[in-house]
Amino acid sequence: MKKFLFAAVAATLVATPALAAAPQHYGPQRHQQVKVVKKTVYKPARVEYRSWKRGQRFESRYARNYRQVDYRQHRGLRAPPRGYRYVQSGNDAVLIGVTSGIIAAIFSNILR
Repeated sequence: MKKFLFAAVAATLVATPALAAAPQHYGPQRHQQVKVVKKTVYKPARVEYRSWKRGQRFESRYARNYRQVDYRQHRGLRAPPRGYRYVQSGNDAVLIGVTSGIIAAIFSNILR
């Protein structure tokens, strides 16, 4: 009986590392986990351009080629009154109030 118990203990000590090792799979595996990668794609917001009318509030996000215009470099533009400035929207020069943003005048196709 002692020999049997001693042999069983010895067998378990020898077999323990072999049983603890990771199983080796050489064929196609049936239960593979699939890794899903989600990719976010940046799409710029679609901006609709508008035609400006006098009295509207000017918003630069709706203007094409928005920039402040120097009236001295363009023929046909006079000096803006105090508190106003010219901005470009496409080929148009728009005279807007600095503090309110209200459109005072529109000069169509004056800028190229």
